[in-house]
Amino acid sequence: MALFPKEAHISDQGSVTGYDTSLTDYNVYIMSSKEKLGYIALAAAVIFTVGFIFYHSIILSALLFPLALLYPKMRTKEIIIKRKNNLNLQFKDMLYSLSASLSAGKSVESAFKDVLKDLSIIYPDPETDILREVEILVRKIEMNETLESVLSDFAARSHLEDIENFVDVFQTCKRTGGNIVEIIKNTSNIINDKIEIKQEIDTLLAQRKFEQKVLNVMPIGLILLLSLTTSDYMAPIFNTLAGRIAITFSMILLVISYAISKKIMDIKI
Repeated sequence: MALFPKEAHISDQGSVTGYDTSLTDYNVYIMSSKEKLGYIALAAAVIFTVGFIFYHSIILSALLFPLALLYPKMRTKEIIIKRKNNLNLQFKDMLYSLSASLSAGKSVESAFKDVLKDLSIIYPDPETDILREVEILVRKIEMNETLESVLSDFAARSHLEDIENFVDVFQTCKRTGGNIVEIIKNTSNIINDKIEIKQEIDTLLAQRKFEQKVLNVMPIGLILLLSLTTSDYMAPIFNTLAGRIAITFSMILLVISYAISKKIMDIKI
């Protein structure tokens, strides 16, 4: 959770939209010192173990320790992506509830109050992101802020295309005087379908991602197995300069293959 002073947000179209960054910016995650030390220690242990398997040298393995300093940054990106994915799924539940309330004849402002009650049942944890966002939204509406500005602030901080599209449609509808209830229902259905398709793709890729992880770990396991069962055969790799150059090149190829396979599995819709 990031706490910053209020500033201006410049959208991709070049327009400037003010948003209150004293609230959570979902593109930012600041690790505590304890978290950083924990991730660095974990990465250092893994790197040392892998390095020892490849080099059979404590000194050479220890020289790889600085690489562990890169892991907190990598982990921060993973946390941000996971948090935004969770928010997107929670937003889908919010749209379902919003559509149901609007179908019952509620005004948009009243519908969001019902949404807060529904989401409190679905997500018992009061720290759930969508719960806090809807609670802030309802509170700001009660303080006479316009719904458009509150939703715009949420979309700017979420950095999620689905939320930004929903807010754009809502603001356009408000300005042009269209049937806001019907348009929100249709927009909600379209966004829900898109999110469900993404979930189906993630489900189909789950097995492939597991296979990817197995294939990335397999060379390390193979070297460990050969080292334990045929130590004489593997000795030249660990004891000669040419062998260590070859094993270093193998490690580099292993890292490159991991990066490529992860990129292939990252499908966006």
